[in-house]
Amino acid sequence: MSLIRPLQIGTFTAPNNLLLAPMAGITDTPFRLLCLKGGAGIVCAEMVSAHALHYGNPRSGRMLAVAAKEHPVSMQIFGADEATIAQAARQAQAQGADIVDLNAGCPVKKINKAGAGCVLMKDEAKLGRLIEAAVKAVSIPVTLKTRIALTHKELLAVRLAKLAQNAGASAVTLHARAAADVHSGPPNVAAVGEACAAVNIPVIGNGGVVNADVARQFLQAGCAGVMIGRGAVGNPFIFSEIKDALQTPSSALRAPSPSSGEGESITAAKKRLQIYRDLIRENVAYYGERIGVNRSRKTAGYWVSNFPNAAEVRGQLVRLDTLAEIEQLLSKSIASL
Repeated sequence: MSLIRPLQIGTFTAPNNLLLAPMAGITDTPFRLLCLKGGAGIVCAEMVSAHALHYGNPRSGRMLAVAAKEHPVSMQIFGADEATIAQAARQAQAQGADIVDLNAGCPVKKINKAGAGCVLMKDEAKLGRLIEAAVKAVSIPVTLKTRIALTHKELLAVRLAKLAQNAGASAVTLHARAAADVHSGPPNVAAVGEACAAVNIPVIGNGGVVNADVARQFLQAGCAGVMIGRGAVGNPFIFSEIKDALQTPSSALRAPSPSSGEGESITAAKKRLQIYRDLIRENVAYYGERIGVNRSRKTAGYWVSNFPNAAEVRGQLVRLDTLAEIEQLLSKSIASL
């Protein structure tokens, strides 16, 4: 049986089991559309504060917007209060989300001080109530995204997966690192595999997925799907690359994809710059020039890399303020490769 298959989450079925992870400041509508084009089965939006939505914050409200073409899409919310979580879940559904995801794994101090993110792993009873509140508030599936542990002293993957299932979640995504690790170190795939064997709902593996080999490890450990975060920034077609590699037996052991940063060709670098240029254009069309350019510059390190003079081009790009200037720089760089 192929490792790449449709993914059933509650009443919803995605075309495949490769998901784009929610990333603050990155997984907005333009990037989500690009990743769907790149083969993602589900795209997840950057997390939105339930507290901010409750108080009518206009920026947070706009973050719930779902474009007609960006389905399937999961909207991630975070918070520490049952009433505001329920309200945020209802708003996400009303805006067109196919799935509502609750964040209980973010290690950012600002989020944790508000009682949200990974600190919820310390209070499992409260986390269970938050999941239940979201489940009761909407008719679409609710999922949980968390981590396998807070520190290396105690693995929590099995307990948290069972908690999610008992609270009514339709799936759970486990980042295979402790919260203390943030994004560093190898993923503990075995810990995620133990959770897969302990529950009946789909478990989605996440953390360090930069090529087909890592994705295969999660799927062979029992995961129903794989969620890809930073591996997709700079290479939104990683989903298609992994899909092709895992569906074709003869290529199952091929070298890591260019997304791993190893052995990339000049042709691949040119393609990446062309995609980045198109994404910046979409950001400007979506947000306006000032915000669109600012958001685009934040990820320049992922896109403008692995070719001669990349650091110099990056240094120039982050100082530019207009789309015309950026297009001129990138077009010149592409032509010179």
